[in-house]
Amino acid sequence: MKIILRKLHCYLYIASVAITYAVAFPFLYLLSRKKSNYKYMNAIRRSWGFVSSLLVGIFYSFDYEQPIDWNRTYIICPNHTSNLDITAMTILVRNNNHTFMGKEALLNNFITRLFFKTVDIPVNRESKMSSYRAFKKASEALAEGVSVIIFPEGRIPEQYPPHLHDFKNGPFRMAIEMKVPIIPVSSANTWKILWDNGLKHGSKPGICHIFVHKPVETAHLTVDDADALRYRVHDIIQQKLV
Repeated sequence: MKIILRKLHCYLYIASVAITYAVAFPFLYLLSRKKSNYKYMNAIRRSWGFVSSLLVGIFYSFDYEQPIDWNRTYIICPNHTSNLDITAMTILVRNNNHTFMGKEALLNNFITRLFFKTVDIPVNRESKMSSYRAFKKASEALAEGVSVIIFPEGRIPEQYPPHLHDFKNGPFRMAIEMKVPIIPVSSANTWKILWDNGLKHGSKPGICHIFVHKPVETAHLTVDDADALRYRVHDIIQQKLV
């Protein structure tokens, strides 16, 4: 009975996402015609994600190690166990001045396609050329003052319950090259509310607890420090997941 209720809740959540997206789509489409409107698209995405979760009893709680100055530019690195992590990150970045880097397959998803053709950066990590182009585009965004959100595991782990996987090196090398700080983010329990897309284990109402660590500065580092920085951020996030 429990799994039936969880799957029913998941279908309600999917319906909530779809219906609220349909309401927002005309505005998103009009805004998508100009790059100068991307911040407004993010503002709508932020509201859409919040409302679609709220309608099925899913909430987000953020704890901060220290206040974040959103006037600065960051690479934001959260662990990734749930589609809810994406909504959480859109709510986290208060100034709406951000872009996601995500898998190229999201270009084929009706809900995410418009964003990955405009605001966000698709990447095929199996292709060196695609990865190069994506990280070049991300570096250009950082240079323009746009924060970049990258899930450094590169995917949602297949194990259930999930555990933190090794991180890809790209975000950390880019942070050093661009001299921007990294914000590690620990998403502690989103997988308990909705793991992956929710279709296998369902979902349930609840509060997603997100811990935002203080920024890790990179201005004093060189590219030779990229591995050490990767391990450091991994350890920071891991400490809040145990």
